[in-house]
Amino acid sequence: MTPAPLPLAVSLGDPAGIGPEIIAAAWSNRRAEGLAPFFVTGGAGVLGAAAHSRGLSVPVERIARPEYAAQVFDRALPVLGLEDAPFRAGQPDEGGARLALHSLEQATGLALRGEAGAVVTAPIAKSELARVGFDHPGQTEYLAAACGLDQRDAVMMLAGPSLRAVPLTVHCALSEVPDRLSEDLICHRARIVRADLKRDFGIENPRLAVCGLNPHAGEDGRFGDEEQRIIAPAVARLRAEGLEVTGPHPGDALFTPRARKSYDAALAMYHDQALIPLKALDFDEGVNVTLGLPIVRTSPDHGTAFDIAGKGLADPGAMIAALRMAGDMARRRAAHG
Repeated sequence: MTPAPLPLAVSLGDPAGIGPEIIAAAWSNRRAEGLAPFFVTGGAGVLGAAAHSRGLSVPVERIARPEYAAQVFDRALPVLGLEDAPFRAGQPDEGGARLALHSLEQATGLALRGEAGAVVTAPIAKSELARVGFDHPGQTEYLAAACGLDQRDAVMMLAGPSLRAVPLTVHCALSEVPDRLSEDLICHRARIVRADLKRDFGIENPRLAVCGLNPHAGEDGRFGDEEQRIIAPAVARLRAEGLEVTGPHPGDALFTPRARKSYDAALAMYHDQALIPLKALDFDEGVNVTLGLPIVRTSPDHGTAFDIAGKGLADPGAMIAALRMAGDMARRRAAHG
């Protein structure tokens, strides 16, 4: 018999942001959404207050060990640990940043030790975390380091009902993108995307579409030569290895309804080339999933939204989608050992 998947570990995110309230809202919708059992690492008081701000009845119950989450989950939102912090919605501070960082570290550690089936991370404020010692560009890079991997081995994929998109360069200035691109980078990350689409998403033969960098995919070198010099050779190498890959495609045409039917994931050259179409199509259900890790990690594809925190306006759809995706991925990994 296949063992039951382990519960999911959810990091709290910044207490002053919308993370705690959308976690509470997701728990309130657990039955209707068919969510796998999850627990939050720290912040019981924060979660209770955030639920109250939305008018939700969410009992919070502290647990001593992750495995107790499944027993508690049907009646209360399980929270592991005693750490908490005072907070004011929309007003981040150092105490909240420390709680967010410790929650992220604990959730990640539990997954790495095999005590949680996945990590689901609520939104953080990178500038606030930097003040308390967080020296990574984002949570994706943090997860790579925590897993002992080079940053190039952790691949960000944004996934929604309409689109999966992978930015091959992420947290850098747009002016740096051409110098960061290489044939080896494109091939390396394309292989990771293909492998994880097979393992974690059940797609037997993933189809990848690769964006160009320049307008009209360079138009034969008139608007830039990166397509001819870097991207097309990478596509040719991947096809020679047996991957189903096409491109380079003009970025303004790759995300149309007809084009999206022709691939399972689009590989974009830079951050906004991937995130703009994903957020335009699937903002309330977009999930940030990190491929290439020995653990499962997902996150809602939005930020802390300090401006609406505590006002009952935040849509929990992306958090629910992140929890559902993490549960599905964890089940597939458990089934395949």
